[in-house]
Amino acid sequence: MPHVIIEYSDDVAGQIAIDDLVAAVHAGAMSSELFPEYDIKTRAIGYRHHRTGQIRDSFVHVAVHLLDGRSDAQKSMLSEAVLAAIEPRLPQAASVSVEILDIHRASYRKRVLE
Repeated sequence: MPHVIIEYSDDVAGQIAIDDLVAAVHAGAMSSELFPEYDIKTRAIGYRHHRTGQIRDSFVHVAVHLLDGRSDAQKSMLSEAVLAAIEPRLPQAASVSVEILDIHRASYRKRVLE
């Protein structure tokens, strides 16, 4: 835990290598010191079809899904750490955002191969 999902408009790939974006987001999550590195799962999804109002603004949105129980201060610090890690790398993106989402602990299930 956490699951970190980066959503981005396809034009962002012309501004930054997506592997570099994934690495920066991952590093931002690690810098929070809330999780061991091996627990952070980071992935990216690009969107060719999107719309913001009447135009197609470029965007990067990072959703960090983590088990409930973290304080508001911890969540705020995590979102700031991730944003600080990527915002300077995306000067041409019209929108760069981060949100922290709680996973309901009582209903979360997971299977891991050993």
